[in-house]
Amino acid sequence: MQGNTGRWMSRLLGVWLGVLTGVGCGQPTVESGEQAQLGAPLWASPSRARLSASETHSLALRPDGTVWAAGANYAGQSGDGTMGNRSVPVQWLSGAVAVAAGEMHSLAVRHDGTVWAWGYNSYGALGDGTWSNRSVPVQVQELSGAVAVAAGSYHSLAVRYDGTVWAWGYNAAGQLGDGTTSDRWVPVQVQGLSGVVAVAANYNHSLAVRYDGTVWAWGSNAAGQLGDGTTSARWVPVQVQGVSGVVAVAAGPMYSLAVRHDGTVWAWGSNAAGQLGDGTTSDHWVPAQVQGVSGVVAVAAGLNHSLAVGSDGTVWAWGANYYGQLGDGTTSGRWVPAQVQGVSGVVAVAAGYHHSLAVGSDGTAWVWGDNSQGQLGDGGVPGYSTTAIRSLLY
Repeated sequence: MQGNTGRWMSRLLGVWLGVLTGVGCGQPTVESGEQAQLGAPLWASPSRARLSASETHSLALRPDGTVWAAGANYAGQSGDGTMGNRSVPVQWLSGAVAVAAGEMHSLAVRHDGTVWAWGYNSYGALGDGTWSNRSVPVQVQELSGAVAVAAGSYHSLAVRYDGTVWAWGYNAAGQLGDGTTSDRWVPVQVQGLSGVVAVAANYNHSLAVRYDGTVWAWGSNAAGQLGDGTTSARWVPVQVQGVSGVVAVAAGPMYSLAVRHDGTVWAWGSNAAGQLGDGTTSDHWVPAQVQGVSGVVAVAAGLNHSLAVGSDGTVWAWGANYYGQLGDGTTSGRWVPAQVQGVSGVVAVAAGYHHSLAVGSDGTAWVWGDNSQGQLGDGGVPGYSTTAIRSLLY
């Protein structure tokens, strides 16, 4: 990915203008905020595959707008009306343009700008005004014109066509960004943000990218995952320091990733397993450059492993590797990126806690890592794979 800041920022702004016009026409013309962080660059074609993964379940949004789920389903996060785990993907929603997987809940944006949610709801993460779990999708209340979503452990985010961000669910660390620590059963507006084109969330912190390439963060900051040079929680958004021209972000439970317009990757927060990719295991309270990768167009963040897609369709991984989630045929952790073997032409990636997913330009889906709950969606028995195998998600 080569070029100057102005060129990429123009493309970023162009995508945002497409969002503004596309929603008004009822067309799926925008990539999910979750896809921006978990596998597609902001300027990607909307026909490209979109993925999302969380602790032990996976979601796939196919080009025809159908949503498929695999893996853990003990809270109804597969959305098919059952509570049984799914090693063979199930399909239950259509007309979708964006998806996001939280720890035990799931979100989708439909082409009409409505947001639908299902799964665990004890803190109001489904936004339906209740605390009741739902095994089939319910519409999020008091929200319209959505173009992107993201899901943390027990909280949810949505970007509206006007560039505002809305949040609901668990708020103990201020991850809803409304200046309080009160849980919300229905969406509230995140304070002080406008012109947002992408969001990311995980555990108890949230990220947003504005049209000008700045990154903003709020919520828990125990490991410096907000990137403001402190470890103080923030109840309203603060600007991430030392990084500009950002086109995509991803959030792990206690760390964050960003792709700049020049194809470099930057990381901050917890680094206990080397997930920041700088060759150390030292936490960083401000962004540090990931070593050994260039021309990157997308990133994904798991529990403590990271993925990047190169402009040439290669996938690179680093961090923890207990279950083979780095896809290099071993279970040895990596403090700097190593190339995932057996995949090519990749356009989208996603990272769960201990598993990874990728989709190629031809629709081929690959998965690797932990499969204890069927989250690889390959129809196989529980276990793990240290190399990429084919999935039924696409």
